[in-house]
Amino acid sequence: MRLNSDQVQAIKQAAQQVLGEDARVTLFGSRTNDALRGGDIDLLFETSRQLDNRVTATGSLYVALIRRLGDRKIDVVLKDGATPDAPVMRVARETGVLL
Repeated sequence: MRLNSDQVQAIKQAAQQVLGEDARVTLFGSRTNDALRGGDIDLLFETSRQLDNRVTATGSLYVALIRRLGDRKIDVVLKDGATPDAPVMRVARETGVLL
């Protein structure tokens, strides 16, 4: 996994700030492969509770991540209790790393 411990902690803090203590975060995509270089940070955020507004929550997550990690390419996928599973979410869980 090509994130250091400070970056992992910052991502988890952003998730808890925006989604609450039950939030789970999975890193997926190229950053899970130590042999590769570069690439964006692909993150699946999950919470069992139903959010009032997923678009606002996604934006809040992105802003919290940029503030903690700096200006970089970050892809945010958000699943709450009311969101049906999408193929990208299943792939992220199957191939990703739970932070």
